[in-house]
Amino acid sequence: MWLCNYIDGTFLVHRVHPFGCYCSDASHTFPMLQIMESDEVCIQYLKDSNMLFIGGLVVAIAVEQWNLHKRIALQVLLLVGVKPSFLMVGFMSTTAFLSMWISNSAATAMMLPIAKAVLDQLSETEARAEEKHREMMAINEGEVNPTFQTEDDQSDSVIHLQENGFTKGTTQFENTKDLQDVGEDDTYCCARRAEAEQRRVRREQKYSRLSKGMSLGICYSSSIGGTATLTGTTPNMILKGQIDELFPNNGGIINFASWFGFSFPNMVLTLVLSWLWLQVLFVGFNLKESFGSCAKSQDQKEDYQVIKNEYKKLGRMSFAEACVLLIFTLLVLLWFTRDPGFIPGWATVLFNQDKKYVTDGTVAILMSSLFFCIPSSLPPFCCGSSSEASTKVPPPLLTWNVVHQKLPWNTLLLLGGGFALAHGSDKSGLSAWLGDTLIPLQNIPPFAISILLCLLVALFTECSSNTATTTLFLPILASMAVAIKIHPMYVMIPCAFASNLAFMLPVATPPNAIAFSFGNLKVIDMVKTGSMLNVIGIVTINLAINTWGVAMFDLDTFPDWANVTVKP
Repeated sequence: MWLCNYIDGTFLVHRVHPFGCYCSDASHTFPMLQIMESDEVCIQYLKDSNMLFIGGLVVAIAVEQWNLHKRIALQVLLLVGVKPSFLMVGFMSTTAFLSMWISNSAATAMMLPIAKAVLDQLSETEARAEEKHREMMAINEGEVNPTFQTEDDQSDSVIHLQENGFTKGTTQFENTKDLQDVGEDDTYCCARRAEAEQRRVRREQKYSRLSKGMSLGICYSSSIGGTATLTGTTPNMILKGQIDELFPNNGGIINFASWFGFSFPNMVLTLVLSWLWLQVLFVGFNLKESFGSCAKSQDQKEDYQVIKNEYKKLGRMSFAEACVLLIFTLLVLLWFTRDPGFIPGWATVLFNQDKKYVTDGTVAILMSSLFFCIPSSLPPFCCGSSSEASTKVPPPLLTWNVVHQKLPWNTLLLLGGGFALAHGSDKSGLSAWLGDTLIPLQNIPPFAISILLCLLVALFTECSSNTATTTLFLPILASMAVAIKIHPMYVMIPCAFASNLAFMLPVATPPNAIAFSFGNLKVIDMVKTGSMLNVIGIVTINLAINTWGVAMFDLDTFPDWANVTVKP
C-alpha cells in the first residue's frame, strides 16, 4: 500500500498525467493488489461531500452565467470610494466575498480587468492635471518674463513701443538688455522641464506600485476568501470528506454552519492583516490621507464615474439575476439553519430525528436543481401577451451543456480519489503504521506540532496544487493525531488552511498565475510579498485553532469517535 501511495503521490506532485487519470488509479490498482474489492473502491468516488461540491459549483456557475458577481463587485466599489487605500479595501473585500461562493480563479479573472481600468483612469486623470498645471504656470510666467513670449508677441511689443515715441534702436537696446539674462532663463526652463519629467517618473512609479499591490491583493484575497465557506475551496471539501471517511462516527462535526463560524473570523483577520502589509509595501500608510474626510478631488470624481459607468452598462437587474440571487440567498439560509449547533435545526426537526437523512449536500443539490426548472425570463403569457411568441417557453436559468462545460470534473474525481486512497490506507494498515512512526512527536507541545506542520504544508503547496497537498497530507495527519492522542481536527484544520497559503510563486495556484499574466508583476514581487503573507496566515490560523477553535470543537480533549481501531 505504501508503494501505491508513493507512486500516486509522485505522479500527482510532478503532474506526470492529468488529475483525472491520477484519480482513477485507485480503481484498478487496489483490486489488482488485493487491497480492496472493486465495488468497495468505486463507491468511494461519489460520497455526500462530492454532492455538496457539485451543488455548490452549479450555484457558482449560475452566478457567473448571469453576471451577478460583477453587479455585486461594482456595487461594493461604489460604496467604498476611490481613494487608493479604500480601493484596495474594496477590491480585496469584494474578491474575498465572491471567492466564498464562486471559484477563486473566476473571482480573480473578473476583478483584475476592473482594477486595471480604474487605475488607468486614475493615472490619466493625474497626468492631465499636471499638464494643466504646467500650462497655467507657463501662462503666468509668460506675463512677467519676456523669455516666455513668442516671436509674434515680441513684435507686437516693439510696434507698441514705437507708436509711443520710442525709436527702433531704443527698443533694440531694451531687448538687448533683457537678453543678457537669456542664459539664466534657459537654465530656469531646463530646470522646469527636469522637474516635470521627475513628476512624470514619480507618477508612473506610484501607479506601477499601486498596480502591483492591487493585482497581488486581488489574487491573494481570492485564496483567503475561499477558506471562509465549506464550498469556497477544494481543500475544505477534502477535509470534510476525509474526516467523515476516517472517523464515520464524528456526529457531523463539520458542516456549513460550524465551518463558517470558525473560519469566517479567521478569514477576516487574515484579510485585514494582509491588506495592512500590502498597504505599507505598495501604497504607504498615512492615516490622515487614507481615512481623512476631505472632499473628493477631480481625479477621484472621474474614477468614481468610471466605475459608475461600468455599473450602468449592466442595466437594471433582470428577471434571471433576481431568480439566481433569490435561490442563492435561500441556499445560504438553509445551510446555516440546517444544524446550527446551539439549537435544533430544521433538518433535525423535520427529518433527522433517528438518522442523518438530510445533509448540506442534500440542500445543495435540491437548490441547484431549481436552475434547470425556472425560466430565464418571465413567460410572455404571464404579461398578458396573446401573440404567437407567447406560446414559446423561455430557456431555463441553466442548461446542462453550460454546466457540463464549466464544471471541473477532474477536481470532482480528485476528491473521490482522495477518499479511496484514505480508505485503502485504513484497510491495509498503512495509516496505523504511519501513526506509530510519528509517536515520538507526542513529546512536543501540540501548538508547536501545529505550527511545524503548517510550515511544512505551506512550503509544499508552493510547488504543488493545494488540492494535491491536502489529499496527500490529511490521512497521514489523522493517523498521527490518533497515535499521539490529540484531537484530529487540531492538526487537520490548520493544515487544510495552510494548503491555501500559496502566495509566493505564480505557479502555486491559478489566481497567482492569472495576476502574473497581466504583465506588471515579477517573481520577486510575489516572493517578497507572499512570504510575509504566509507568516501572517500561519499565525492567524494557529491563533484561531487555539482560541475559539478549542471552544467550538472541544479540541483540548481526545474524542471518543477518534478512538478507532484500524484493521490490519
